[in-house]
Amino acid sequence: MAELCVAMAAGLRARLGTGCPSRWLRGWCLPLGQGARLAHAGAAARLQREYDAVVIGAGHNGLVAAAYLQRAGVRTAVLEKRHVLGGAAVTEEIVPGFKFSRASYLLSLLRPQIYTELELQRHGLRVLPRDPYSFTPLLEDRSPPRSLLLGHNMAQTQQQIAQFSQKDAKAYPKYEIFMGGLVSALDPLLDAPPVDTAALGKGSLLQRFRHLQALWPLLRAGLALGRQLPHYYEVLTAPISKILDQWFESEPLKATLATDAVIGAMASPHTPGSGYVLLHHVMGELEGRRGAWGYVAGGMGALSQAIASAAVAHGVHIFPEKVVCHVLLGRDGQAQGVALQDGTEVRSKLVLSNASPQITFLELTPQEQLPKDFVQRIQQIDTRSPVTKINVAVDRLPSFLAAPNAHNGQALPHHQCSIHLNCEGTHLLHQAFIEATQGHPSSRPMIELCIPSVLDPGLAPQGCHVMSLFTQYTPSVLAGGQHWDEPAKNAYADTVFDCIEAYAPGFKASVIGRDILTPPDLERIFGLPGGNIFHGGMSLDQLYFTQPAPSYSSYRSPIPGLYLCGSGAHPGGGVMGAAGHNAAQVALKDFRHL
Repeated sequence: MAELCVAMAAGLRARLGTGCPSRWLRGWCLPLGQGARLAHAGAAARLQREYDAVVIGAGHNGLVAAAYLQRAGVRTAVLEKRHVLGGAAVTEEIVPGFKFSRASYLLSLLRPQIYTELELQRHGLRVLPRDPYSFTPLLEDRSPPRSLLLGHNMAQTQQQIAQFSQKDAKAYPKYEIFMGGLVSALDPLLDAPPVDTAALGKGSLLQRFRHLQALWPLLRAGLALGRQLPHYYEVLTAPISKILDQWFESEPLKATLATDAVIGAMASPHTPGSGYVLLHHVMGELEGRRGAWGYVAGGMGALSQAIASAAVAHGVHIFPEKVVCHVLLGRDGQAQGVALQDGTEVRSKLVLSNASPQITFLELTPQEQLPKDFVQRIQQIDTRSPVTKINVAVDRLPSFLAAPNAHNGQALPHHQCSIHLNCEGTHLLHQAFIEATQGHPSSRPMIELCIPSVLDPGLAPQGCHVMSLFTQYTPSVLAGGQHWDEPAKNAYADTVFDCIEAYAPGFKASVIGRDILTPPDLERIFGLPGGNIFHGGMSLDQLYFTQPAPSYSSYRSPIPGLYLCGSGAHPGGGVMGAAGHNAAQVALKDFRHL
């Protein structure tokens, strides 16, 4: 009952105040859950002093890599520094009774074969699809203001777009087909290591031929693109604003689509190469529907729990609260295991790091063992992040001027969507970006608001809801070298809340508590370099052949036996699992030749 939530809210507000102070963040973390309990069962036999493989970090990629290694008979342990598994894909109870996907919050990109081969559904994964999936209310001088609602029913979506442009409504299905063709062509590249260009001219004739075979996925992509290749090349390299201007004329539609091109990126819609970031976000699928996104029942931590459960079922040992301080090397320079903060040494033939390239190579690996040019490239990776994530507990659903709530307060279709605010035009996104490049948090930030408890009511007390606010742009370091102290964080969050209040009056009065995660917070808590959700900018100069550095894009590192398996490796960030899967295949191949 809503009355119950209101009563609980009053009590919590008395304890929490207007914001959610940091003291609540430690005491109310969600227990590890089913997958993690199984992990504890796997660890109950004690951490052994020797394994075939050790994985540093229990983010989703690390768990995927471990599951595939153990599945192939490689005895594997996973060591995680936090008390909870999943890296950025976690569920945490920050405000009592409210369970948040604290960092990542939506699922689409996870590779289909991982679902199937690790039997994640059997291990408890349940995904809640959304339809409609995108809602953009407008602030305008008319009553009621207009809004744009996009869903999987193309006819209904075209009717929505036609409010703003009949021409755009007719063009939209063609645009979807065009982008779908590019996604289908590039899809095979996600599941294979990039071509090792350094190896193409080395070794015997037979070895060179084998290396040439690695070009096949790249050739397949080129053949699939066919005559459209020049047009698709433009999508990958041009500013997304240029591409969208070729297709559409209405600003609300262009701004809504452009959010996928800049989300998580310190980039404007006018930044060259922003088209690839959009493509990265439409590459996924959910229950066979290309480009669909959904909520994970139980929050994103439930996905990590399912992967952990699958890994443990195959025999993986998973240990939370085990901090790796450095990689052990033999006299021959080969990785031989890891040393923990408590002095324990765990020996292994393979070491896979789910940590970022910066942590892996600049903190955990002896610098004198790495080539100087490699170290320099890792140091130069662009990790700028525009993201501040705000998790909010509320005692009612927001009622938007453009789509007021029903009298009974029940959820309406748009409440399940990604709700885009301050997206009346691409010029607003660009202006928000410009402010951040000058060291100032955006005065009118881009906001993606999601309410997963609409489809998953168990995340909050009855009648209440959890909200995810993915906002940008916020620089890592403020103008004048100032840092993000509590007043600065709360001032920015208040700006965000004022913006939401303009679209949905009464929102601020509904807030019970909040958790503000600026770029430095995202780095400190989740190990995201610079707070970057992708472990590095998704610009073309940092992808494929050069991810994380030229000649080291195939998951191997300059240290034999040490592999990168996280989002800093191909094909990049997002809850995809591809880096973990692919790195495990490369490590397995090497293991068989040891």
